[in-house]
Amino acid sequence: MKKITHLIFDFGAVIINIDYLATISAFEDLGIENANELYSKEIQNKLFEDLETGKVEKSYFISQIQKQTKDCADLSIIKAWNKMLGNIPQNRINLLMELSRKYKLILLSNTNKIHIDEIIKGMGKRKWHEFYNLFEKIYLSHEIGMRKPNHDIFLKVLSDNNINGDNVLFIDDSPQHIKAAKELKINCYHLRDNEDIVNLFPDIIQ
Repeated sequence: MKKITHLIFDFGAVIINIDYLATISAFEDLGIENANELYSKEIQNKLFEDLETGKVEKSYFISQIQKQTKDCADLSIIKAWNKMLGNIPQNRINLLMELSRKYKLILLSNTNKIHIDEIIKGMGKRKWHEFYNLFEKIYLSHEIGMRKPNHDIFLKVLSDNNINGDNVLFIDDSPQHIKAAKELKINCYHLRDNEDIVNLFPDIIQ
């Protein structure tokens, strides 16, 4: 491994706590059958992929979910969709602050405007701004029209920052994202369910 200059972090379940089952359960409570086949850590159907790449608006997403429910109100669907969102523990923020003094940090997330709006609302604009500024660059899938594990999003990050895989450590909790990054010769660390990034450094970059 060459000298690491950039650390690329996934957002969900790496920095912010995520409970996919909470949303799946909430969807089922709304009458959606086999909700785990629509959206989970491992798979997402086309509607969710389109939401995460900014191809569909919030209103369209709600209308399509509504068709699978007992004609639920818009707010109920949004609440169910946001149910997975947890907090960002302060010790992870502290770690990022410490790492930012030595490395350039990049956030690379498959996400959507509904979730980001809810996270900003929960944190408050000032704290979100402080968090945002910890990163050299932030890539949110719905803003750039690309998502992991497609190679194009990784190539964009490398190109934008004038770096190659040897100088990067990418940390993600999804095996399919790690596999794609490794195919591009990017150094990777697969964060397991029982791990926390605060316990990884400095060991994984030595």
